[in-house]
Amino acid sequence: MTSLDTSKELNKKDKGIEEGHEDFRLFGLITFLIADGMTFAGFFAAYLTYKAVNPLPDGAIYELELPIPTLNTILLLISSATFHKASKSLLNKKNNDSQRWLLFTALLGIIFLVCQLFEYFNLPFSLTDNLFASTFYALTGFHGLHVTLGTLMILIISWQVRSNGGRLSHLNMFPLEAVELYWHFVDGIWVILFIILYLL
Repeated sequence: MTSLDTSKELNKKDKGIEEGHEDFRLFGLITFLIADGMTFAGFFAAYLTYKAVNPLPDGAIYELELPIPTLNTILLLISSATFHKASKSLLNKKNNDSQRWLLFTALLGIIFLVCQLFEYFNLPFSLTDNLFASTFYALTGFHGLHVTLGTLMILIISWQVRSNGGRLSHLNMFPLEAVELYWHFVDGIWVILFIILYLL
């Protein structure tokens, strides 16, 4: 066997190992999201059970305003679309376009968090008023933490897809795809949270 043949064999093995690692990383990410989803499901179940079997006296549960959470829902749905555009751009070797879409997605996440803080400051109840208030803050705060982490990851990925010196390209998209999957998960959780907290 020549040195060239040996090199080819080693390259094939290296590629196989890399592909295996990507598969394991994807499996790990999906496992994490399932576990995280179960945590949210526990919160949702606790809230709905509490609301069904332990109704509070009149005035103890406050009617929530819809404009800000509706705006936040629109922001996150748009951000899912812009993230998908970023992924498609990178796949088509348009790193600069991908970076712009990622930065726009991160901006939408930041606006979401600002709107959520504005809502907190204008709510007619505080964290310790009653169990409803505590549950509301726990659910929205836990989700807000996920949006914060997702936004930070998007900013990191946007730096890594830059044309000059970036680590990500159309040949190495797994980090971007992983963050995109996480972001879509966070958006989906918010839609469920919006329906349960604000509409039911």
